[in-house]
Amino acid sequence: MAIGVIWWEFNLAFCNGVASSEISLTTVLLCATMLRPLIMGGLEIHSDFPSESRLIRAYGSETEKAGVTITMYAIIKTGGKQYKVTQGDELYIEKLTAEPDETVIFDEVLVVSDDSGLKLGAPLVKNAKVTAKVLKNGKGKKIRVFTYKCKKSKQRTLGHRQPYTKVQIEEITAGGAKKAAAKKAEKAGEE
Repeated sequence: MAIGVIWWEFNLAFCNGVASSEISLTTVLLCATMLRPLIMGGLEIHSDFPSESRLIRAYGSETEKAGVTITMYAIIKTGGKQYKVTQGDELYIEKLTAEPDETVIFDEVLVVSDDSGLKLGAPLVKNAKVTAKVLKNGKGKKIRVFTYKCKKSKQRTLGHRQPYTKVQIEEITAGGAKKAAAKKAEKAGEE
């Protein structure tokens, strides 16, 4: 409810042409958090009020001045599921054929977001990868499966423990970021 009120205040301020300095910092930060994926993705924002869309595109740098830090994240696909990961995250994924303390590389990266912007894959981001360290392999909590046929005196109980792999994300590499830095270093070294 509070976010709805702040969002309404944000829209009302832009509709009435109020200067951005008259809007509370809390309002700008919350709205920046909600609109950040749109801004970073470079999506075109269509609005009935030209001043609103102009200010929405402009205040991205203002949030960084206010002390909002952008953490790099990626959305990876493994085991038929998608996970949003940041550096240092520990997560449980479907079982991999890797021993503890081994390093695994996830090449199926769907989205990468960092300071330079949001990179969307079609369907995958080129040259992007996420490196993770396997912490342990194990089995989840046991579930009981009870089946029966009514009026037939037929019943059975089964148990199941889903295997998993616990990993810790070590590094997220956006496509081409390191290659571009290496090329710049080579050119600087040649000159």
